[in-house]
Amino acid sequence: MSATQQIFRVRRNYNRWVANQTLEDYALRFTAKRSRYWSASKVAMTALGATAFLALEAIGGAITLSYGFTNALMAILVVSLIIFLTGLPISYYASRYGVDIDLLTRGAGFGYLGSTLTSLIYASFTFIFFAIEAAILSSALEALFSIPLYIGYIISAVVVIPIVTHGITFISRFQIYSQPIWLSLQITAIFAIFYFELKSFDEWIKFNGVELALTEANQTESGFNLLLFGAASSVLFAMMAQIGEQVDYLRFLPTRDKTTGLKWWTSMLLAGPGWILIGIVKLFIGSFLAYLAFTHGLSAERAADPTYMYQMIFNYVAASPDFSLILAGIMVITCQLKINVTNAYAGSLAWSNFFSRLTHNHPGRVVWLVFNVAIALLLMELGIYHALENILGVFAIVAVAWLGTIATDLTVNKYLGLAPKGIEFKRAHLYDINPVGIGSLLTASAVGFVSYLGIFGEAAHALAHYITLLVTLLVTPLIAWMTKGKYYIARTSTEISMAENDYQCCICELHYEPEDMSYCPAYQGNICSLCCSLDSRCMDGCKENSRFSEQLVNFFDGFLPKKITKIINSRLVYFIGILSMISLLNGGLMGLIYSQVPTDNIEALDIVANTLWVLFFVLLIISGVLAWLFLLAHESRIVAQQESQRQTVRLVKEIEAHTQTDQALQNAIEKAESASQAKNRYLSGISHELR
Repeated sequence: MSATQQIFRVRRNYNRWVANQTLEDYALRFTAKRSRYWSASKVAMTALGATAFLALEAIGGAITLSYGFTNALMAILVVSLIIFLTGLPISYYASRYGVDIDLLTRGAGFGYLGSTLTSLIYASFTFIFFAIEAAILSSALEALFSIPLYIGYIISAVVVIPIVTHGITFISRFQIYSQPIWLSLQITAIFAIFYFELKSFDEWIKFNGVELALTEANQTESGFNLLLFGAASSVLFAMMAQIGEQVDYLRFLPTRDKTTGLKWWTSMLLAGPGWILIGIVKLFIGSFLAYLAFTHGLSAERAADPTYMYQMIFNYVAASPDFSLILAGIMVITCQLKINVTNAYAGSLAWSNFFSRLTHNHPGRVVWLVFNVAIALLLMELGIYHALENILGVFAIVAVAWLGTIATDLTVNKYLGLAPKGIEFKRAHLYDINPVGIGSLLTASAVGFVSYLGIFGEAAHALAHYITLLVTLLVTPLIAWMTKGKYYIARTSTEISMAENDYQCCICELHYEPEDMSYCPAYQGNICSLCCSLDSRCMDGCKENSRFSEQLVNFFDGFLPKKITKIINSRLVYFIGILSMISLLNGGLMGLIYSQVPTDNIEALDIVANTLWVLFFVLLIISGVLAWLFLLAHESRIVAQQESQRQTVRLVKEIEAHTQTDQALQNAIEKAESASQAKNRYLSGISHELR
């Protein structure tokens, strides 16, 4: 029999941040139906508040100045359509099943540990864009109040923390109360554009960019060029991950039985994939204002800066240049706070999911909120965020592979019956790795990177993101068909009925809705999803062959000799794998630093290259030691757990043996007493007869 583990009281108490859902905001849980008490329109308004960010204007202006209006127009329309179509199934399933983008990824083809990689991707997206947006806000503070940038960075980062600590409760209030300020200034700017600069539209449409990079051989009359169209698209694809932030709010939509179908669908569509409709308007505003600023004498760099864009257009409605600067400053501050509140919130959720799966520990979403803001602040203070803007095209390839895989799994695979109908996110019911999502992500990313590097030619380089998306459409159903959908569900809990209102968790002793519960054989009781995620002692005993190491061995056993499989499952191979991942990360950072060195100074390039090589090998040694220590510590913990379980089993067996002995002794005593009583009755009868 399997031993029942003793549960200590310390395991049942979460700290204040985790236990208080106003602070925790269901960071690692299914969003309880009873907590979705906001109206559908309020949730939609909160989600749409994130679309105020001025990076859209900056991107629209930058691609127009660089690649011309026609290429920018086509890129905006095509990429926006793709963002809408991929965001639609993601928004629908997240809203219907009450899960954020991380939990949705688990059940949409990635598995329990497989989604750890995507959580890291998503967390990187949040702090990169937090740093970029906060830098724009700091520039506005410098222009308005002469605050030095390094102080402005601190203010821009810290000011969002009090709003985000209480999750959607405070965020919804902030987004709704700040909405009139943003909308009034945005509508004023649009009115000024149409009233004062309508005559410039014809010239804007004919604009072919600051530098005409087209030759007569490949330039059409309309100015369209496939290579420039692809280059403009690569910048826009970085916005694809925004749907994750929209979904983090949409999970609070009330269930469809508590609101009208039309209202639910309208709110889901507008606040989910519909964010890009507002995004299209802002992209074209940025495109036109950047062209206008450039033709009025500003440099291309300043013309694409939203602060200068809106200051220029507010000059038409303001009484003085100072007043127009104030209006532009208010616009920038409002918009950037609205988006950075969302960036910080989404980052806290992503880091919570990432570290809880790797460390089986969760100090609370508030801790990871501060952690995410601190990383962004460090990037700003060191000026690294300027370099991060240059790698957004590369980041976008991974984002497209991730979200394209999810969208394909939720539509194609479910339609073909290759994936289960619902969304399963609980650790107790999932394999560590689902080859469908991970295989598609890695394959599409690899093809996208190779294309982006120009190995397949200039056209493939320009269209690398489209190629990545196409690969996900083909590979995701192919792997699901090859694996026959085996790795979506590891087991089910038949003891949990959806007809019940709630169940009590045997660990934390709190009550949760059935969607958040599983039956745990190790503890012989019902357990909530968070307690299950944080447990490190059960060793996934409820599922057979579901751990990553077991899946790996079973996979290679299918076509490799057992000797080779044993080598692959050895400590040395795991060490090489960990060290390789760390080395790739270090190499990427070194390459990023090297790319920032001016190419016109050959001597400086050589010095930096030699220095970086030395630094890389020094870090390789340090990384090797740390990787080895991590691996040994992990193995020691597993050995200790296994030894503890063996001792527990022996103790239980010994107790059972003593129980059986006691029972046998009790039976013997009862028999002896029964025989003694019978003898006494017999002797008593004889004595009576003799008398």
